[in-house]
Amino acid sequence: MGAVKFLLVDDLEENLISLEALLRRDELELLKARSGDEALELLLHHEVALALVDVQMPGLSGFEVAELMRGNERTRRVPIIFVTAGSADSQRRFRGYEAGAVDFIQKPIEADILRSKADVFLELYKQRQQIAEQRDRLELQSNSLQEADRRKDEFLATLAHELRNPLAPLRHGLDILRSNPDSKAASNIRDMMDRQLTHLVRLIDDLLDVSRISQGKIELRKEQVNIQDIVESAVEASRPLIEEGEHLLEVELPTRQLWVDGDHTRLSQVISNLLNNAAKYTPRGGKIELSIEDTGDDVNIKVHDNGLGIPAEMLSSVFQLFIQVGDHREQSQGGLGIGLALVHQLVALHGGTVDAKSAGVGKGSLFTIRLPLIDAREPPTTSKEPDPEPATAPLMKALVVDDNVLIADALGWMLEEIGHEYRLAHNGVRALEVADEYLPDIILLDIGLPGMDGYEVCRALRRDERFRTTPIIAQTGWGQMKDKELAAQAGFDHHLTKPVMMT
Repeated sequence: MGAVKFLLVDDLEENLISLEALLRRDELELLKARSGDEALELLLHHEVALALVDVQMPGLSGFEVAELMRGNERTRRVPIIFVTAGSADSQRRFRGYEAGAVDFIQKPIEADILRSKADVFLELYKQRQQIAEQRDRLELQSNSLQEADRRKDEFLATLAHELRNPLAPLRHGLDILRSNPDSKAASNIRDMMDRQLTHLVRLIDDLLDVSRISQGKIELRKEQVNIQDIVESAVEASRPLIEEGEHLLEVELPTRQLWVDGDHTRLSQVISNLLNNAAKYTPRGGKIELSIEDTGDDVNIKVHDNGLGIPAEMLSSVFQLFIQVGDHREQSQGGLGIGLALVHQLVALHGGTVDAKSAGVGKGSLFTIRLPLIDAREPPTTSKEPDPEPATAPLMKALVVDDNVLIADALGWMLEEIGHEYRLAHNGVRALEVADEYLPDIILLDIGLPGMDGYEVCRALRRDERFRTTPIIAQTGWGQMKDKELAAQAGFDHHLTKPVMMT
């Protein structure tokens, strides 16, 4: 809070000087007026905590000034103390109070009485300001909570929509294969179902990434990485969506090799997200340009499209979580509004920046990532013997342990499909019993089992001489580095994040 303002009104300069001398202190700013008109002019430009007004002045009297103040919304609540050298009889006081005064001070002024009254109104003003500030903060918080609640509801509705999108063709494809396994379209249907499953997995991975970043738990595996290699991975990941939209993709790479200190997978994810965004929000047959600019100290990665564009008022918020440009219900590609938020956060974790530009709706968009370059040399290539032809895998006995019966059955069928035997168990105690009877060659073990969890089961198996070297693979929905470390400490040989792919 800045200095509190008092207004001193008197037609005599010596009286103003006297009032100023009695009231002067660091926390007060004293405004002085020599007439009623001058006082009213000051009140138009300043908020005051108290007005000390002389009653008898040429022109507007103190009573008239008070009446005008009470008639104005801006000044009607300003406390007024009349200062008078004349008689303060009951009739005069009644008129003063009727005009809007809260008190009278008789001249000659007693310093202690003036300061005491001034202190009361100063403290009251401070309390009112604190209450007003607290009310504003609460109102702001309430508005923020309402907006967050609205965005949460919209996100949940969008999430349901986005989950139904891939689930619908999966349901249709399954119905077709079930009714006619030998359908001529079976191969295309399986490919379609595979694409939709991949889309679902990526959707869930993005949601998990958002959670990890918001909790500060995202893990980067930084190393010297080549920008050209990152771009190649990103283009490969995004090409199916780009080709599906029949877009023309132009890639421009620099002549020299550029290196950054970063996580190859995450940086590829960043560029792929921007390419996917461009593909989704550009009408069919559009053009997407990906260019890499070497500035010496930094590298600029630019993704430019001739798509739907971004309204000017949304440019500052496109990187916020769950924000979508325009009405997502009108866009066939939709999305959860988390892709650009992930881009922004992952780039920031790499010490870089990302910004968005657009000339407006229908005029395309330009996203620019800036990352600091490092000095590095490409590792020397070494000659490598050609990989031998893969040998036919021998028949293995597998134990699948998962409390989710459907997941356990599906993994068993996958193993059987590639020529292996399997047994199932749905809790930790039963897993140890089956292992003792079946003596499996490999064990696929879920972590989140009821009662005895996967870590305990693995430790128990490792204590048995028969299973000291048996490959035990963790399969779980938790895929962070710390989860893999916990699995290794418990004795697992490998860690797979669900859903487990046959390949």
